[in-house]
Amino acid sequence: MPKGEIYNRDSFLANIRVKVGGISPEIPVEKPNWSVSPQRNVLRGASQDELVQLLSDQCTQIHTDFFITTVDDLPSKLIEVFGFYEAESIVYSDDSRFSDYGIEQYLIEKKAFKWDNESREKSIEQSEKADIGITFSDITLAESGTVVLLNNPGQGRSVSLLPEKYIAIIPKSSIVKRMTQATDIINQQVKNNETIASSVNFITGPSNSADIEMNLVVGVHGPVRAAYIVIEDR
Repeated sequence: MPKGEIYNRDSFLANIRVKVGGISPEIPVEKPNWSVSPQRNVLRGASQDELVQLLSDQCTQIHTDFFITTVDDLPSKLIEVFGFYEAESIVYSDDSRFSDYGIEQYLIEKKAFKWDNESREKSIEQSEKADIGITFSDITLAESGTVVLLNNPGQGRSVSLLPEKYIAIIPKSSIVKRMTQATDIINQQVKNNETIASSVNFITGPSNSADIEMNLVVGVHGPVRAAYIVIEDR
C-alpha cells in the first residue's frame, strides 16, 4: 500500500498553534508552577528497604512472582526461576548489565537469544518462540509494582511482550516510590540533553484484562506469567 502524502502541513499546524494560544516550536512550553503538590507526599520518608517490601506486597496483587537475591547469587536464582517456569528457550535484551552482573555467560551457555537490532525481524521471530523474555528494569515503581523500560535500540519491546513468560531483573537502586519520581528522572534526562528513548514502556506484571463482563483474563496481549528478581546493589 503506498504511503499517503501530507499537504499544507506547516500552515495547518500554525493555525492550530494560534487557536490554542500562540505557541510555536521556537518557544518552549513552560512547566506550571503548582501551588500544591500532594503527589509528593505519598510515601514521604520511606526507606529503600520499605520500598522493596511495598513492591513485594504489590506483586501479590498483580499476580507476579517476587524474588530477592544478591549479585553473587543472581545466576543461581535465575536457574531456580527457569526451573520454576520450565524454560527451554530464552530471549534477552542487548543490555550491558547482563555482562556487568555476571549472567550473560550463563545465558550464552543456555543458548539464549540476544536481541539483535540489526536483525529486527529475526529478533521478533525469536521472541515469539521463546518461553521466557528477560530485561533489566530501568525504573521500578514500588507503589504499583510497575517496571519501566526506556526502550533504547537494544531493548527490543518484543522481549517483554511476546514470550509466554517475562522476567524483570530489578536493581534495588532502581526502585522509586511512584510515577511522580519516574517522570522526575525522565524530565532530568531531558534537561541534561541526554538521548531519550523513543518510547517508554510501563509493565505491571503479566498481561491482564477485565474488559469482558469484568472477568479477569490473564495473557490476552502479553506474557501469562511474570517474575521480578530484585538484586541488592554492589
